[in-house]
Amino acid sequence: MDGLVILIPLMPFIAATLIGLGHLLGVINGEAGENTTADIATWTISMSSLLALTLLGADLLDKNTGSYSIGHWLDSDTLHIQINFITSGFSVRLAVLFSILLVIIIRFSINYMHREAGFHRFFFILSLFASAMLLLVLSGNAVGTFIGWEIAGFCSYLLIAYAYDRPVAATNATRVFVTNRIGDAGFILGIGLSYAWVGSINWSDLNATAAQLTSGEATAISLCFAIAAFAKSAQFPFIPWLARAMEGPTPSSAVFYGAVMIHAGVYLLILLNPIFEQAPFTKALVAIIGAITAVYAVIVGLTQTDAKSSLIFATSGQLGLMFLECGLGYWQLAGWHLCAHAVVRGYQFLTAPSLMHNVQGNPIKPVAPVIARLRWAYVASLQRFWLDQINDWALVRPIRRLAHDLGHFDDHIIDGIMGAPAPAIRAISSLAQLEEKTIGARLDNEFDSFAQGSGLAGKLTEWTAALLHWFEDRFVLRGIGKGTISYGRKLGHAANKFEQLILRPRYLVLFVFITLLVAF
Repeated sequence: MDGLVILIPLMPFIAATLIGLGHLLGVINGEAGENTTADIATWTISMSSLLALTLLGADLLDKNTGSYSIGHWLDSDTLHIQINFITSGFSVRLAVLFSILLVIIIRFSINYMHREAGFHRFFFILSLFASAMLLLVLSGNAVGTFIGWEIAGFCSYLLIAYAYDRPVAATNATRVFVTNRIGDAGFILGIGLSYAWVGSINWSDLNATAAQLTSGEATAISLCFAIAAFAKSAQFPFIPWLARAMEGPTPSSAVFYGAVMIHAGVYLLILLNPIFEQAPFTKALVAIIGAITAVYAVIVGLTQTDAKSSLIFATSGQLGLMFLECGLGYWQLAGWHLCAHAVVRGYQFLTAPSLMHNVQGNPIKPVAPVIARLRWAYVASLQRFWLDQINDWALVRPIRRLAHDLGHFDDHIIDGIMGAPAPAIRAISSLAQLEEKTIGARLDNEFDSFAQGSGLAGKLTEWTAALLHWFEDRFVLRGIGKGTISYGRKLGHAANKFEQLILRPRYLVLFVFITLLVAF
């Protein structure tokens, strides 16, 4: 039964491929093609859910071996990356839960997104995301998990910017994407340290050798993965990106930030709990960050005036409690908390559009008088403790100024050094001609006896010298004098403009997506 694990993330990936190609080729298009797109997405993720349930049943009956490997993906010296999967334990249970929630959300989305301009695009991204998340929780090595981690983050970016014609949506999507790259850097560094100190990037090998690591090694590895978890699950100080992500449609908010993706950081901590047990410092840091996040989310959540913002800060507070539980060593409690929260919060996000109807006649609960008198706390909560502005001041603006300074240095110093101005080259050319006249060489006259030789060797030397002089005179000295450097500088500026064009966020995102597709 272990072999079924391959099909669980593969089925939604096939759905994304069929929907994408069908829409690209014009086979699936417009309102007439909505039923086809919906059927493909629903049936494939339903099959994936049934396969996950079957795998879970086999695991409960002790029929699974715990892992399944297809073969080697990459071998380089001592680095061996396998295509392997986890077929037992918490990963399989979480795959079952996530797949069932994805079925529910996709079914809800069919009616919610009906007649939307981006209906097919939405289901393409949602199917790709389902494949990425199932790969993330079932992969047996760090590289496979990271591939799912990245594709899920990219799908999040695309659905936050679903209404890409709105500047706020595009800006928020970019901010969220860039913020999560900090966590990705920690993940990559954690993979590198795991390979350097353990010699393997398989999760089972890493956990099995955790007790053999020194305290410093375990702390370094766990700290890198903790940073990745902080960013992915919107812990302090990365909380602001979660509120920005609410620009996407309600079904995407439910699946990404209520039920599924937002829990990826907690899952990573639970998966690596043997490593964290060997790193008391990292465990303490995880507990502190979780507690700060929980308190922050509760205070800020009291002053939110819309349903989705209130839900998102409630989500952040519960995630903070999960991190606190992990930091205190209550791994099983954190796992149960994750599963229960995913169900409840997914339901709340899906019912958010009908909130006014559901709460009609229910009185608003007044705030406690002790809290109501703290006007400074109200202002701070309303401004979300200025955390977004602090991040801008501490990180975004200094990096932007540094980029501006480096660009100025490149344009006014480096370009001036690398590209000499044409007047200076003309002066050099004139000096060379003057030197020719001074020594009487007159190399421009092919009959000058000064440049003639005798015998075969002399003639070969004469012809070679004449050819080199002709090349130097026509293409170096005269060419420079006629504006070759000017043309070169224009070409260089054109190259700089092209470089600036491809470094825009949308093109960088495109390149990252292409790279991930090739790697996948």
